This record gives sequence, structure tokens and C-alpha cells, in this order.
Amino acid sequence: MVKVGIVGGTGYTGVELLRLLAQHPQAEVVVITSRSEAGLAVADMYPNLRGHYNGLAFSVPDIKTLGACDVVFFATPHGVAHALAGELLAAGTKVIDLSADFRLQDAEEWAKWYGQPHGAPELLDEAVYGLPEVNREQIKKARLIAVPGCYPTATQLGFLPLLEAGLADASRLIADCKSGVSGAGRGAAVGSLYSETSESMKAYAVKGHRHLPEIRQGLRRAAGGKDVGLTFVPHLTPMIRGIHSTLYATVVDRSVDLQALFEKRYANEPFVDVMPAGSHPETRSVRGANVCRIAVHRPQDGDLVVVLSVIDNLVKGASGQAVQNMNILFGLDERLGLSHAGMLP
Repeated sequence: MVKVGIVGGTGYTGVELLRLLAQHPQAEVVVITSRSEAGLAVADMYPNLRGHYNGLAFSVPDIKTLGACDVVFFATPHGVAHALAGELLAAGTKVIDLSADFRLQDAEEWAKWYGQPHGAPELLDEAVYGLPEVNREQIKKARLIAVPGCYPTATQLGFLPLLEAGLADASRLIADCKSGVSGAGRGAAVGSLYSETSESMKAYAVKGHRHLPEIRQGLRRAAGGKDVGLTFVPHLTPMIRGIHSTLYATVVDRSVDLQALFEKRYANEPFVDVMPAGSHPETRSVRGANVCRIAVHRPQDGDLVVVLSVIDNLVKGASGQAVQNMNILFGLDERLGLSHAGMLP
């Protein structure tokens, strides 16, 4: 049984971790922290978890207690894991970070996009980017895993087959992405109010979103180190969960069977579903599930390829992918605790 600690358990990714781990046969959450809610029973804050975590209450973070765990998840704002990860690693505890603290390999670039100095640059070299479809072997041997962001997960999985095969013009990629409001987190903000988001949709951060350097870093790796020209435009949509990425790339060889290419690339990936030719995946089909559904199109049989990629931003885009990483890290069946279907309607 894997003993699990969670730092920052009151936000959306924290409670999603609790929901998924409640049905995991080989994991037990033994400590969950929150400075603001210390002493409060988990089931009192989240009644959907009643009967699953009897006796478990939020506590103030303590290195000794957390260091007794096999693995600690950080479901915290950016910068928090910087302060604690090193001490936990020194205690022999594995760290899986859901924030962006260790996703970027360049500390200066991280500081530029996140507006503060990187607090643990000495750990960047060993941090493994936790996209299983790319780094499964490295994840198996990791001590510190950086769970990819939601937009980066949907976007990279959609572009990877084209870039790895050298088919896409890497200098002209476009990612037109839509997200549900839960992607903004649980904190109160005017922009996330129901009356502000309902019956409306808007683009934001067109000049530059924090996920842009993370996406470019992954796509550059897929393209064999070539520079990548990416235009990334995120949108906020009036739904709670979901990411829909519409991806555009120009192909250099029209003769390639793109459907076969995508099916072959993801044939052995348990959480990527390449849909039949002509499909249009819906975000509701992955709601609550750790699945990325992909469809590939070539309108009018031209050289422009359109890839549709959908995920649940809180599951495959965050907590589910974190649990998937934990399973790989501890040599468990990758699907444990994650094999449930999406929720319809």
C-alpha cells in the first residue's frame, strides 16, 4: 500500500486527488494539509467524500509527518513546492507536483512567466516532466515529477504524432483552446463568477499565457530540438470542466495516412483514444475521466491538418495524470483508480 500525503487539499485539484484516490486499491491518503482549514474533517468540507475518509482531517504542513509518506502530491499555488520539495526528497519521499514549479527546465524563463525568482533551481535537472505518453521510462525512475498543465496536455498530445514524424511545419502551429472555469481555481475572483461567465465566451492572455513556454518546450522536444513557432490562444467558456483544443498544422506530405499515423502512435496508450475518422470529440465525453480523445481531420484534402483534442482539465489535465504518474512510479498497473468512464449527461 502506497502511503500518500497531499499538500494543499482544499482546492479543486486537491479534492479531485481525494476523489480518485478514494477508489484506488493500492493507495492510502494518510495526511492532507491546509493551513487555513487545519483541524477540519475532510468530509465536513467535501460531503461527497463522506464514508471514504473517516477520521482524516486537514493539518498544518509538517516535514516530519509528510516525510513519512511514500509520495507527496503538491496541489498548491506556484512557488509553494519550491520551499518543501528538497526537504522531502532528502527524507526519501517521492514528490509529484501539480503546480508549474518544476515544469520549465530554465529557471530564468520560469521567473519571467511567473513573476518571482525560482525557489529551487538546483532541482530542475532531475525533475521529470510527467507526460506518460512521452516520458514513461523516466517517470519509473524519478524522485521528482512535474505534472503537465491542462492546456499543455491537450495540445501536446494532439500535435505529437505530426511533429515526431516530421510531417508538420513546426514554424507555423496554432492552438485555439477553450477551458472551463474550474481551470481558474477555487479562489474567489470576479472573472469566475457565474454572472460573469455564463452565456458568454472570451479569449484571454492572447499576448502570452503562462502555459505557452511549457507547450513550446514539449513540442520542441517532439520536433527533435527544432525551434517551434506556436500561436496559442486560450478562451474561457461557460462550463465547469473541460479543455477543447483545436490545433492547426501544415503538413509537408499529403500522401501520409494521418488516421493510421495517430492510431499507431497511441495504440498502446491506455488514456488516449483516437476516434474514428470524421469524429468530433466532445468535452462531456471525458468529464471525470482520465482520457484524452483525439480526432484528426484534413479539410478538403489540403495541406492544413486540424486536430481536435479534448480532456477534463481536472483529471487528465491535473489530478488524474498525477495519479497515473504515481502508478507508473511505484510499478503499479497504470490504470488503477483511473479506469472509470466519463460522466454523461
